[in-house]
Amino acid sequence: MRRLLLPALLLTSAPALAQQGMDHSMHNMGAKGGQDADAAKSTNEPQSVEHAGHDGASAPPAGQAGAETPEPVGTDQSPGSAEPPPVAHDRPADRYYDPKAMSEAEAALMAAHGSARYSQLAFNLAEVQLKRGDEGYRWDAEAWLGDLHRFVLKSEGEGTFGEKIGNAEVQALYSDALDPWWNLQLGVRQDFAPGPNRTYAVLGFEGRAPYQFDVNAHAFLSDKGQLRARFDGTYDQRITQRLILQPRLELNFALQDMPANRLGSGLNDAELGLRLRYEIKREFAPYIGVSWTWLGGRTADYARADGHDTRERAVVIGVKTWF
Repeated sequence: MRRLLLPALLLTSAPALAQQGMDHSMHNMGAKGGQDADAAKSTNEPQSVEHAGHDGASAPPAGQAGAETPEPVGTDQSPGSAEPPPVAHDRPADRYYDPKAMSEAEAALMAAHGSARYSQLAFNLAEVQLKRGDEGYRWDAEAWLGDLHRFVLKSEGEGTFGEKIGNAEVQALYSDALDPWWNLQLGVRQDFAPGPNRTYAVLGFEGRAPYQFDVNAHAFLSDKGQLRARFDGTYDQRITQRLILQPRLELNFALQDMPANRLGSGLNDAELGLRLRYEIKREFAPYIGVSWTWLGGRTADYARADGHDTRERAVVIGVKTWF
């Protein structure tokens, strides 16, 4: 009988034991799940300063512990103190030889042979003047030699065909560049006609004013203490690359009367010209134009007394050239 009761008890107790084991495992899983939820909740909550780190900074995210902050680039970098790169030089030999030795050799070469010299001969005006019954001529030429320091020789004058030269002058000047646009000039001027010959000391400026006006302004002190002055300006208005319209203004003054030269004090004369030239080449440009001249003050009185007009108009035909 006992042999029959023992198997029956085992069969009836097995489901209960299985159910008890299942309840125990479910309890363990629930406890573990609760712990995971608490851990997840704790990661979403802000940490106190004590738990942030020793220096108060936030701890790196999970999985990035010990990661380094990237180096700043571009304008985020702090200003440096490194030496600037060497200045580029136009001597290719510096790539193969000591630049200092090359600079010393260049300085010695310049001292031995000097800088380059340039020269030019230019006729700003070389024209025939067609007036009422009196055909004449006029020239305005300049030659120079040098670089920033130049020797300049100028000559200008006019006359009537078949007669003596009306007036003529020559200037020998030293010209020094003050900047890329202006030259200081000083020297001597010699007049040949009309009236007695006069020698003058010359001081003046020439250059290019703003808006591309070419300007000359000079003062002349004669060997007799007579002071004169001249101002002239031109402007090249390009119609095309070769066709150019040039207005020209010239004013002459005297500080005192000069009866021997038939000049009065104040404004002696004023000339306004308008010339249209065509540059066949840059060095050769024929032109045609018109010129008006007025005499002023006592100079006009001298002209009337000598039987000359105080106003003249002329059609001009000429060439502007340089070599």
